[in-house]
Amino acid sequence: MIRTDDATAHVLARAGGPLPLGAGAAAPAGMLRLTRPDSTGEALPVWPDGATPSLLEEHQVAPVPVERAGETRRVLAACLRCCWTDQSADPWPGDPAPVELVLDTYRALIGRTDDLMRNWARGALRRLHDSAWIVMADGLVTLGPRCALWPVKSYAQLKELVRRVPEPERAALTVVADADIIAAATADTTAVAADTTAVAADTTAVAADTPLAVDTPLAVAATAGTTAADPESPAAGAGAPARTDPVPPPAPSGEPDPTARHDSSPEPDAAAPRVRLGGQVEGGAAEFDDLLGGYDERRRAELVAAFMAVEHAAEPVPEARFAGLRDPALRHTLGEMLARRGRTLIPHRERWISGYDDHAAARAARLSDESVSEGRPGGRGGAGQARLGEAAKAVLTLVLVHSVAIPRAEGLLPEDTWASPHPTPVDELRRHTQVPIGELEAALRTLRHAGLLTQVKAGEEAGGYVPGPQFHRLTPAARRRLQEELILAAGPHTPLAGAVRARRSAD
Repeated sequence: MIRTDDATAHVLARAGGPLPLGAGAAAPAGMLRLTRPDSTGEALPVWPDGATPSLLEEHQVAPVPVERAGETRRVLAACLRCCWTDQSADPWPGDPAPVELVLDTYRALIGRTDDLMRNWARGALRRLHDSAWIVMADGLVTLGPRCALWPVKSYAQLKELVRRVPEPERAALTVVADADIIAAATADTTAVAADTTAVAADTTAVAADTPLAVDTPLAVAATAGTTAADPESPAAGAGAPARTDPVPPPAPSGEPDPTARHDSSPEPDAAAPRVRLGGQVEGGAAEFDDLLGGYDERRRAELVAAFMAVEHAAEPVPEARFAGLRDPALRHTLGEMLARRGRTLIPHRERWISGYDDHAAARAARLSDESVSEGRPGGRGGAGQARLGEAAKAVLTLVLVHSVAIPRAEGLLPEDTWASPHPTPVDELRRHTQVPIGELEAALRTLRHAGLLTQVKAGEEAGGYVPGPQFHRLTPAARRRLQEELILAAGPHTPLAGAVRARRSAD
C-alpha cells in the first residue's frame, strides 16, 4: 500500500478529482470523507472557514472563463430535478435517472428541442461527469460526489429550484419505462455488491491514496446567494465552474494548473456526520486552525480571502487588493496554508498567484508512475490517468512552438512570458501533426477545459489557440523545464538542445 502525506494527497485530489478511499481509510486533513455502504469512500477538499471562491466577485477578481457555462448550469439543474426525488433527505447521492429523462427535462427548462441544444446538453453532461458533479454510466445519471459539498443552508434554495424546473412532457406509451431502465442498469451492481464487500481489504491496499482517473473538470455548483428565478442561474446560487489540476507532466507542459471558481466548496459542519440514503458524509480533521487561530476575526477573513483569490483567479492578483498579500507576516502564514496543500505562492511584479510546489508535484508524479506501472485500478479521480495523454501533449507542444517559441525567436515576445497574442490556427495544427482529426479535437477540448489553451478569434478570420491562463502558475523551476522542453521540441539537433541534454545527463 502506497501512503502519501496530506500535501501530496491534496495535489492528487486537485489533479484527478475525488480521492478513492479503501474501506475504513481516513480522509487526509482538510478533506471530507464520503462513505459508501460498503465502507469504501471518496475524499474531497474543503475550504477554510466555509468560504467559497465566490469571494472573487466581492474583490472584483476575474475567475477562469468557462466554456458554455450557461448550458452546464441548466443541465446540472435538470440532473438535480431528476435525481433528488426525496427532498426530505440530502441531495447526495440521490436516485439514478435515465439520461433521456435528464435531456427531456433540460429541453422543457429551456423551451427548445432542436438538435444543437441537445448536443450542447450532452457536452455539458460530459463536462459534469468529468468533474465529478454527476456520474454518468450505463445510460443513467446520478449526482456526483461534489454535490455532497452543498451546505445545508442552501437546501431551501435547491428545493425552490427543483420546484421551478418544469416537468418534461413525455409520451404516455414508451418502449421501455424509466423504472425498467433503472432496474436493468442497476441489476449488475446489486449482484456484485457482496463481492465488493469481500474484497474490501484488497481494495484498501490498492485504492487508498492512489486514485487513477483523469479529470479535466469543468462544472458548476449551487450555493446560497443566487436566486432560482434568474433564467441565467437555473441552479440556486449556481456559480462558476470548478476545475482541478492535472498532475504536471514532465514535458512539455511543465506545471499546468487549471483552476477556476468553485462556488460550492464550503466547509461543511464537521460536528456530526450527515447520513444519506446511499452513504454518509464525514467531516475530516481540521487543517488550518493552528495557523488561523492566533488571528482576530478580521485578519483571519483577510487570510482566507487571499487564499481563495490566489487559488482561483485567472490572472495573478494585485497584492494591493488583499491585506493577506500586502502584509509580509500574513503572506508568510498564507504560504504555510498553501504548503499544506502542496501549493506555493508565485510572484508576478507585485501580483501573486499560486501553483504546485515542485517537491509535492514530483512526489505526486512518482506516485502516478508507480500506480500505472503496477496496474492498480482506481476510482474516478487520481494520479494514474491525471496526466495529459500523448495526443494532448503533442497538440500543446505545437501551440507553444507556433504561438510562443517562434514569435520569441523573431523578437515579438519577451523571454519571460508565456502569454501570446499570436494564435495557432487549427489548420496549422492539422498540417503539422499526425494525430487523427477525432483525437485532435478531443485533445483540444481537454486542453481548453484544463485551462492550458484558450481559443481566440482574430477579427473575421478563424483565429486559433494560444496558451491558457494556467501558465501563470508555473514556478521558476517549472518554467525552466518547460523552456528546455520547447528547445528540444523546436530544435532537437541544435547545439542548444545538445547542451540541454548534456546538462540533464550530468544531473
